Amino acid sequence: MTKRKFKNNEDAIGIHWFKKDLRLNDNPSINYLNHFDEPILFVFILDEDSSKRNIGSAGKVWLHQSLEYLNNQLFGNLVLFKGSSIEILKSIIKKFNVRTISWNRSYEPEEIRCDTLIKEYLKGKVENVRSFNGSLLWEPWEVLKSDGEPYKVFTPFYKKGCLNQPPPSYPLTKKIKKIFNSHKGIPLDSLNLMPKKDWALNIKNKWKIGEGYAQESMNSFFNDGLNNYKDGRNFPAKQNVSKLSPYLHWGQISSNTLWHSIEKFKKNSFSQENIEKFKSELAWREFSYYLLYHFPKITEKNLQTKFDNFKWEGNDESFKRWKIGKTGYPIVDAGMRELWLTGYMHNRVRMIVGSFLVKNLLHHWKKGEEWFWDCLFDADLANNCASWQWVAGTGADAAPYFRIFNPVTQGQKFDPDGKYILKYIPELKNLPSKYLFSPWECPIELCEKNDFKLGVDYPRPLVDLKDSREKALSIFSSLKKK
Repeated sequence: MTKRKFKNNEDAIGIHWFKKDLRLNDNPSINYLNHFDEPILFVFILDEDSSKRNIGSAGKVWLHQSLEYLNNQLFGNLVLFKGSSIEILKSIIKKFNVRTISWNRSYEPEEIRCDTLIKEYLKGKVENVRSFNGSLLWEPWEVLKSDGEPYKVFTPFYKKGCLNQPPPSYPLTKKIKKIFNSHKGIPLDSLNLMPKKDWALNIKNKWKIGEGYAQESMNSFFNDGLNNYKDGRNFPAKQNVSKLSPYLHWGQISSNTLWHSIEKFKKNSFSQENIEKFKSELAWREFSYYLLYHFPKITEKNLQTKFDNFKWEGNDESFKRWKIGKTGYPIVDAGMRELWLTGYMHNRVRMIVGSFLVKNLLHHWKKGEEWFWDCLFDADLANNCASWQWVAGTGADAAPYFRIFNPVTQGQKFDPDGKYILKYIPELKNLPSKYLFSPWECPIELCEKNDFKLGVDYPRPLVDLKDSREKALSIFSSLKKK
């Protein structure tokens, strides 16, 4: 077989194809392209292939702001496209002498399929075609049990699998030699990412979006929130969470950067257990991607198939009231309102509202997963599906079916002063704190004295906790016996 001859390199260019790696620092693909003495064309393609899950409404808002920021970083030289990734890349290599194309890998099933097809097409047409790990600490195919099978339980996955691998790569520094600026794409507004009715204005004002802000958020958290992270992260009114998940999802900061940046705090007064807890939370993200890679059907199907015959009895009215934060359970409603108003929800509260939807209201976890997908800035296919299957008890290393979060005791334990609840449910401000977590228990005369009307100012409970718990346990138990 004769070797294909490529064009001379005098006018050759390289292409970096941005995906969920919207940063210039610690970007393996860009670092690779910098080894060639050729200008780089930076492209982003909004590919809404029918086989892929489209970006949720909140995610689109974040993406719009991110692309605007990234374009400014590149002095206006980010080239945007909308359409089929393979067809757009075909058109570019026909027009220019493209010597090198590289990108950072995606791990979603349809993205893997798409990347594989594109690589196969480009072979023999472009001299250098490479993809890199720009989002995970360890590649999912490198961490396996001694028998060659994938892990299904987090602790051995992390301690026996990940921590016995070579340590995560040290972050790469930003260095761009030449930018190719002789090709135009479409305007950012033509991607139609922003809603026609700007419901997102309030949400946008609560976040600073872009790589530089990701770095600021990391530094702020390490300096102010890391202390007491292990325990404080469970309290939604406290500032002991990083809120870095949207930046991680969109690749505005890398896991490697977080992993190595936290090392310098070992010499400070922060306890080692806070640092190790934060690292283990990064590893939970890895575990979600690991499960998605090895068990790609978890996006739609129960990993534990015994739950396939579960009779979900939830009705439309209860699902609607859950979505809008009117279930009558304050900690649940506060979480759902936080989600709608900010594009974010505290992780402890995510578990509470998830358990309530699945195990008290008896709705399939997919309904909650799809709502979160549309409303969360950090909506991530791997994390979202794995987390919902965890709380439903249907996934890997899942919460057992009999673990049903009690929203009253959870609120009392993790929001004891009611600051989180009152932030999102101000209509409860006149209630005595004793009844803040269970307003229906407040005596009528005390309600009247405090100018509060249950069922008017705030809804009555959607279901009885004891009855709904017993019903769920009965159904789950019957499945276990089959």
